[in-house]
Amino acid sequence: MNLAEGVQFVSFLILAGMMIITALGVVLLSNIVYSAFLLGGVFISVSGLYLLLNADFVAAAQILVYVGAINVLILFAIMLVNKQEDFIPVKGKLIRQGATAVVCLGIFALLGTMVLITPWSISDLSPAIVENTLVTIAEHFFSDYLLPFELASVLLLMAMVGAIVLARRDFIPEIMAKDATIKTSLTLPERPRDI
Repeated sequence: MNLAEGVQFVSFLILAGMMIITALGVVLLSNIVYSAFLLGGVFISVSGLYLLLNADFVAAAQILVYVGAINVLILFAIMLVNKQEDFIPVKGKLIRQGATAVVCLGIFALLGTMVLITPWSISDLSPAIVENTLVTIAEHFFSDYLLPFELASVLLLMAMVGAIVLARRDFIPEIMAKDATIKTSLTLPERPRDI
C-alpha cells in the first residue's frame, strides 16, 4: 500500500464514520431542526465519497442541489411551520416497530449480498475509467439519454404545476356564478376565509 492508497483509505473511513453518525442523528434525535442540520452532514459526507470515486461533477451537484437547495428548503419549511404537537401514544406500536425492523433487516441483507457478490476490480480496458467526467456525462445526456432527460423535465414541470394548483386550491371557489366574470386570466378568484 502506497501513500495515496493509505490517504484514500483513511479518508473513506472518516467520511463513512461521519455519514453513519450523522444519519443516526437524523433518525434518533427528537428535535427536528437538529435532524435537518445533520441531514446536511449526511449529504456533505456523501459528496466526499463521490470525490473519492473520482466523480467530481456528481460531488459538486450533490453539494449544490441537496445541501444548497433541498436541505435549506427543509430547514425553512420546518422553521416557518413550527407546529407543536403533544405526544400521543400510538396503538399497535410494537407491531409497527417489528414490521419496520423486518423490512430494514431485509434491505440490509439484500445490500450486503450485493456487496459480497459484486466483482469490484476494474480493468484498464474498462470504460468506467474516464478523465473528464463532465464531458462524458454531457455526451451521454445529449446523445444516449436525451429522451429520458427530456421526459424527466416534462414530468418535473407537470409536478410543479400540480403542486401550485394544490397549494392554491383554497383560493378557487367551489361553484362560480354564471354571470361572474374574471377580469384577468392571471389571477384566481379568492374565496373569503374564516378567521
